[in-house]
Formats: sequence, C-alpha cells, structure tokens
Amino acid sequence: MKSAALLLFATPEDAEAAFYDAVARGDLEALMAIWSEDEDVICTHPTGQQLVGLSSIRESWRQIFASTRLQINANRIAQWQGMLLSVHHVVEGLQVGDESTGPLQATHVYTRGAHGWRLVCRHCSANAEPAGHGSEHRVLH
Repeated sequence: MKSAALLLFATPEDAEAAFYDAVARGDLEALMAIWSEDEDVICTHPTGQQLVGLSSIRESWRQIFASTRLQINANRIAQWQGMLLSVHHVVEGLQVGDESTGPLQATHVYTRGAHGWRLVCRHCSANAEPAGHGSEHRVLH
C-alpha cells in the first residue's frame, strides 16, 4: 500500500481531481491516499451513514467498489480557501453501473499540511434543489 505521504497535492483542486479519478477507477488505495491521516476524518455518504476514522472510511469504500462501478460528474458551485483550509461545495451527477442517479450535493473540506492538501471531510446528500440552480462557479473569499 502506498503511503499518503508519498503523494503531494499542491492544491485542493489537485486532491479533488484525484478523488474523482480514484472513484472512477475504483482504486481504493488511490482514494485513501487523498485522505488526511488525522484520526478524526469524516465521510458521510448520501445514505446518511457517517463514518469517522480512516479504517471505517476505507472499509465503506472497499464495499462500494466491490459491489459496483461509479462515475461521478462534479460541478463545483462554490469554494472558500484560506492558507490552511479549503471548502468546496459541488453538485454531483452519479452513474451507478448503467443507472444515472442524483443530483447529489457534496461538501469537501481540505487541510494543508506537510504533505500538501488532504481531504478531512466529505459530506454528500441528495440535492433538494432543481438541477441548474446556482450552477455558476463562485470562489468565496
């Protein structure tokens, strides 16, 4: 297994692109390399299941990848970035096998440390707004 320290994500956008690439390929090791090694990382799936810690997040994604192929098309709606923290809000179109579902809303929180930007929180839920609402890209400062 590759250590997360071996990969350097220079920007939170690099980490986010790597996240979606790993999901599309069903690559659990690449996906886990994006997460911070902090014990309090959190992942909330659209089902509402909240996972805390790398081992529970790893097992959840292992089960997802073992049962289906996912393709996520993400459109970033808003982004806030400081020196050490970046928050991205995206709307996701989800393809599960041959079936399209969604849209979903996801929030990703990244922190910058000695090994670049890492994901510390992903929260994803069903989109309550009609598609296209707020579809313009915004960067919040």
